[in-house]
Amino acid sequence: MATITLTISALPAHVRTARLMAATVARRAGIAASAIDEIRLAVGEACSRAVAAHKLHCPTQPILLQLIDGSGPDPASDPRTDTTSRASRANGSATRRFEVVVSDKASSKETEETADHGEPLLDGLFLDADDTPPGGISGFSPGLGLAVITGLADEVSIEPQDVGTVVRMSWPIGTDPAQDPSSN
Repeated sequence: MATITLTISALPAHVRTARLMAATVARRAGIAASAIDEIRLAVGEACSRAVAAHKLHCPTQPILLQLIDGSGPDPASDPRTDTTSRASRANGSATRRFEVVVSDKASSKETEETADHGEPLLDGLFLDADDTPPGGISGFSPGLGLAVITGLADEVSIEPQDVGTVVRMSWPIGTDPAQDPSSN
């Protein structure tokens, strides 16, 4: 399992670099070709959200991007690995995954996108006023990016912390169902 760490400054131009790196590492990890565009878009949304938050709250702080290639040796099959300390996998699945983690340093308490976990994710996406919020598209809340990420990634975790937000996205590593004759 390899992890590539990329640190970018809070500039929109660096979002493109993050998308390109994520797509390259995903291909190398063995992600299905049909999922590469979804990864590129999800990473772009997560990084754009982080850049917008940093521009408002901490423009000099870097944004951390981790690309985790889970295609390497499975720690569960390695007899040297202590299975009691192994992290449990989502839904009990032993599927190897490609994971992208985007961490920002902007205060989540002051950010408009902080979600109340008691409400559905899509609540509050559309604004009543014609004003464009910082980091948003005219008529849409900045939280729209998080909803887009949720639709693009196989698994998503959004973790607001005291200082910053961590967005974790992952996709299964495997063959493209369109090219796999056994899937029909």
